[in-house]
Amino acid sequence: MAVIDLGIIMNGVTGRMGTNQHLIRSLKAIREDGGVALDDGDTIMPKLLLVGRNEDKLKKLCADHGAEQWTTNLQEALDSDQHTIYFDAQTTGRRVDAVKQAIAKGKHIYIEKPPATNLADAMDLYRIAEAKGVKHGVVQDKLWLPGLLRVKNLIDNGFFGRIMSVRGEFGYWVFEGFERTPNRPSWNYRKEEGGGIIIDMLCHWRYMLDNVFGHVQEVSCLGATHLPKRVDESGNAYECTADDAAYATFQLEGGTIVQLNSSWTVRVRRDDLLVLQVDGTRGSAMVGLRDCRIQSFEDTPVPVWNPDVPQPINFYDGWTEHLPDATYENAFKAQWKLFLKYMVKGGDFKWNLLEGAKGVQLAELGIESWKQRKWLSVPELG
Repeated sequence: MAVIDLGIIMNGVTGRMGTNQHLIRSLKAIREDGGVALDDGDTIMPKLLLVGRNEDKLKKLCADHGAEQWTTNLQEALDSDQHTIYFDAQTTGRRVDAVKQAIAKGKHIYIEKPPATNLADAMDLYRIAEAKGVKHGVVQDKLWLPGLLRVKNLIDNGFFGRIMSVRGEFGYWVFEGFERTPNRPSWNYRKEEGGGIIIDMLCHWRYMLDNVFGHVQEVSCLGATHLPKRVDESGNAYECTADDAAYATFQLEGGTIVQLNSSWTVRVRRDDLLVLQVDGTRGSAMVGLRDCRIQSFEDTPVPVWNPDVPQPINFYDGWTEHLPDATYENAFKAQWKLFLKYMVKGGDFKWNLLEGAKGVQLAELGIESWKQRKWLSVPELG
């Protein structure tokens, strides 16, 4: 029984996602678990080299979370023979050049989505990685959310019958910064820096829909910049050039219709930050990030329209939790473990740079649909 050390260069780890989801909740947690256990008794142990632009932040992250090394010099990190994986959680606009440098050095690639701000660059990364022969993956974390794992179980077991529609609401209020501190970084609202909710969320919706409900065939999208001015991290007001809300409809193979609203300008009055209602001929589900409640055909009530009297039916009754006692790991951690196993054992890793490019493709088509005010087909990528 051997311990297999895997060196990982973590670039952009001082940002919100890099620190919380990937360092603390994924790789640090894996290390605290004793590594990733393999079927043959061996164990994979991540060894971390943190990369960023702020020396003080890097030192503190290493001290607080047990990372072995840090550097502000990306080239120095890429020259390390002890670190074979390059991970990128930088802002999207910085990602392509850094990933190309890593591929040129023969590093295997695992990166946050989207891989690029446009489809041409995303496909370029995929082709370069394939030509170099390196392994590659893109974070598609929502596939391992407890709520989506529960609804996938229902689909696999035929609970819904034929799925007719999926309705979804995602988002929350992001403060502009004039009266209260902003709760998202300012680059999210600058198109020139890779910001915008369409490029952010339609990438998520692509892999979620493709892997859970059916391949996306057509898209219609309307974007908006509801709040034109915000305040940045230095306290300076700026003009928002990127969309902060998206109202999208998708046609899936098999005829399922999906409506998904994504917004950073909405106040939440629902069960979770993401809620999906899945309606099938034999049953329905209300799905959140963690929970999944179902109502079968037999339990469906028969309401009578009469606005002159108080509604006699409590429509929250008649729904039951699906797999309430099941336990799941952090979604980011779960995918990290699969990628690390893929690094050592090989086999298939479906969630690669091509899958990441499909998300960028859908986002580009969503933006183009908004411009043209029309439905657009989603071609196959090869």
